[in-house]
Amino acid sequence: MDLAPGFAGPPEPTPASTPGAAPPLDPELSLSLGTLRAEPFTPENLAARQERDATTRARPTAEDLRADGRFEVAELRVPGASGGQDVTLVSARPGGVSGPLPMLYYLHGGGMIMGNAWSVLPRLLRELALPLELAVVSVEYPLAPQARYPAPIEACYAGFVWAAAHAAGLGIDADRIIVGGKSAGGGLAAALALLTRDRGGPAPIGQLLLSPMLDDRGTTCSSHQMAGIDTWDRTSNSTAWQALLGDRYGAADLPPYAAPARATDLSRLPPAYIEVGSAETFRDEDVAYANALWQAGGQAELHVWPGAFHGFDTFAPRAALSQDARDARSRWLRRVLTER
Repeated sequence: MDLAPGFAGPPEPTPASTPGAAPPLDPELSLSLGTLRAEPFTPENLAARQERDATTRARPTAEDLRADGRFEVAELRVPGASGGQDVTLVSARPGGVSGPLPMLYYLHGGGMIMGNAWSVLPRLLRELALPLELAVVSVEYPLAPQARYPAPIEACYAGFVWAAAHAAGLGIDADRIIVGGKSAGGGLAAALALLTRDRGGPAPIGQLLLSPMLDDRGTTCSSHQMAGIDTWDRTSNSTAWQALLGDRYGAADLPPYAAPARATDLSRLPPAYIEVGSAETFRDEDVAYANALWQAGGQAELHVWPGAFHGFDTFAPRAALSQDARDARSRWLRRVLTER
């Protein structure tokens, strides 16, 4: 697949510092990583990998998600960006809970090239919605390279504006909305916080950024350290960014709504929860983003889980470190929600 016709991409970047050996893995997690390593994504195998993902990834139905009445679930089609396609939202909340609930507006992971709004919901409902009495709206944004920037973020923004405007009908407290996501979805959530700030859109009270994919440039030490080791390494990452950006890949003037690490103004953003593993590709860009938020006068709670690789809590959910990460997220969410 030619992701960017006539464009070879930027020159191989030099890391910001000379990478040493990769950080040691958590002993419990390392048992899982050995079974997870696979051929990285490349422009040549992307189409086949996407087709395989679409046919093999679990995609629960609304009836599956209702879990015999434990949750109320609805699939919604809402207007997209001007001239764009409608956006599908999957709205879910604990059953039998009255009154408006706070909402987590969630953007799924998958490197901008895989994933769907349904498959992430079983865990979100079980781990966050039920114990916190939280509504979740999961977004089915278009994937690259079939949809390139700005189509995915514009779909996320259109769905966000619609959900906030229709909060009463959804049983949502419009004053307690958090944007969040994992990996590519974490990057989209950070971009959405920037975009809604700059457009004067609905104001979220927090941003839950789980190993967010923020920087297209591939210059960090961690991206070089973890090459060929992490479940999502620099080869897969560059393939995904080129799929999303096309001939804008590596451009000096790339907007922060495409790659939030490019932002020069991080003021007036909601408090952020940022987590990443010490042994993953995104470590340095995520730590840098938290630092930039602090330097801009903002709030960020940063967790760097020692010895964790990308997606560790998904691939090894019973590991002690995965349980610690889930507990930390829940505590942050509870604290942010009760402050409002």
